[in-house]
Order: sequence, then C-alpha cells, then structure tokens
Amino acid sequence: MSRTASAGRSGADPRRIGVLGAGGQLGRCLVRAIAAAPDLELAFAPRHAELDVADESAIAPWLDRPGAARPDLVVNAAAHTKVDACESERERAYAVNALGPAAWARTLAERGVRFVHVSTDYVFAGDGGRPYREDDATAPRTVYGASKRAGEVAVLGSHPGALVIRTSWVFGPGRNFVVAILDQALKRVWGEVDGPLRVVDDQRGCPTYAADLAEAILEIARREAAPTLPRHGLLHLCNADETTWFDFARTILEVAGLDTVAIEPVPTSAYPTPAPRPAYSVLDCSRAGAAGLALRPHREALAAYLAGPDRPEILQELPDAHAACESPR
Repeated sequence: MSRTASAGRSGADPRRIGVLGAGGQLGRCLVRAIAAAPDLELAFAPRHAELDVADESAIAPWLDRPGAARPDLVVNAAAHTKVDACESERERAYAVNALGPAAWARTLAERGVRFVHVSTDYVFAGDGGRPYREDDATAPRTVYGASKRAGEVAVLGSHPGALVIRTSWVFGPGRNFVVAILDQALKRVWGEVDGPLRVVDDQRGCPTYAADLAEAILEIARREAAPTLPRHGLLHLCNADETTWFDFARTILEVAGLDTVAIEPVPTSAYPTPAPRPAYSVLDCSRAGAAGLALRPHREALAAYLAGPDRPEILQELPDAHAACESPR
C-alpha cells in the first residue's frame, strides 16, 4: 500500500475498531494490525463460534456491552465463502452474506457507527474484457455472487455512510490457493504424487494478500477527514497486476524455490464445479489508487506472505524454505 502519512488522531484517544469474522484470513490480519497500531484499539473481534453474523439478536450485546465504549468503526470480514457449497446452501448463503450484514448496517447507522463491508469480484458476470469499475453493472452467476451482491445493496441501502469494499483472490493465514499449490508441489518433490501440477489457465483476476487489504482498510479508518478518500459507496481494493490461476501458481513455485516442479495449464472445463467460475474478474482499483490506497504488485505481496508471520506451516518441512522465500526472484 502507498505509505502516505496517516491522518490519525495525534494525541487523542485511539480509534476503536470492531471486527466481524475475526477467524478468517482477513479478520486475523485486521486483528493483528489493530493490536500493533498505537492509534487504534480493538473494540471486539468475535469468531464464528462466538457470533453468527446472521443472528440479528446478537448484535446489540456486542455493541452495547456494559462498561465498554462503542466502536468508531466496524469491519465485516465474515462471509459464507464456500462458493460451491453456496449452490446447495442458498438460504444460509443469503442469511450470512446479505441479511446479517443488512441488520448490522441498520443497527450501526442508528448508533452513528461507521461500517465497512467486504464484498467480492463474483458480483460481476465474469465475461468482461477490461477491469471492472465500481459503477459497472453487476450480474452474478452463482448463489455466492448473488448473495454477496444482495448484501452490498442491503448494506448501502441501510447505512448512508457505509463503505463496501470489493476484493478478489484473497490469500493469507489459513487455507488458500497458495497453500494448496505448495502442498501439491511438495508431494511431488517427496515422490508422493506423480505427474505435473495441473492448474486452470483461462480465468483471470487479481490475487490479494489479506495483510495488505487489512492495512488499507485501517488506513481508511484513520483518514476520516481526507477529502479524496471514499467514505461511503463502493471501492475496489486488490493487489496490483492481473494474472491467471496458472501463472499465479507458477509465481508461487518460483518465489518458494520450487520452480523445478512441473506445472501444466488446463482449461476450466477440466475441473467442472457446481458453481461456474468467472473467466474474467479483474477489478479496476484506480479510485483507491487516486486516494493513495494503491496496493503493491501481487508478486511482492506473495514474497512477503511466504517470508512473514503468515508463512504456511507446510514450508517448515522444506529445509531451505526461509532462504528461498526471502525475496522474489
């Protein structure tokens, strides 16, 4: 992210942030970044076991706790993100991705608390030929995408000051595409699996490091008075440089020092799924960039991920993993 100076509350009380979905990739990065920031304070950070975002009756107890000040901002990083499962769990998908966020938006608006809701590239049809802008027409083709789009509309309609951030291809602490590729690559290194890695090469998007996204969201929380900073509406945020899953997989192997592992491009049709994947879901982040919130290239972010605190545990089993991940080639 651009390292412009923060317009925080110098000498004032820390800005209090609540995080929903604290156990997910983005949620964990948000909690860690807030804890490390002297100008921010964690108001609450329930995980799924502690709070079902779809349970409207659970909202007030978190916001109106005796003896605890209300947050200045709540970030909703919770979602039903299992794309294929959403196809058969439609009711649950809409409850978590739309109805729950709408209830939080209404309640926060009533209390004068800002709200940032995280959404997805899946709200678009995925058949475009240029990066999608915030004002482009949406046309989701999956239950996941449709439920997330319904959440966007409901949040913006329920809270006049809400900001909806769309992102894509997130990787961070926990299971994700990067970990899956490393797992399959190391199985081939150890002789447990034969043949090349086969990765889809006809889907284009932008990988996003959860830690970078978290920093950008917290910068938004700090720069409340910045005139160029979007404080409501829609905003696209992802790491720079579009790619395909195949090319991203190849980059993962290179940065991790596993580029001797054979990898083969295949079409989406080689891996049929209940929910169709968008062929093109690149997000145009120029609006965020103009506000000083441009995220670094995804290769740099990947190198930081593989060398940092979120480094996948599987790399610990590779003797020279740390040296290989110090910097991109």
